[in-house]
Amino acid sequence: MASTQAAHKASNSRQAEELGETDAVEMGRDMIEHLREYARENPETAALWCFGIGFVLGWKLKIW
Repeated sequence: MASTQAAHKASNSRQAEELGETDAVEMGRDMIEHLREYARENPETAALWCFGIGFVLGWKLKIW
């Protein structure tokens, strides 16, 4: 009986992990879709953000 309960508990935890991963993937897709829509509506602002982020990353990750 104890092993059945342990197996059931393990199955429930696996299902919870799968649901959590699914929610995270769904949230990521929603965020990407929102950013694409924002970039279509405000191309100048999106371009400036990309330039700024690229400048900071290039400055902080330079090889020399």
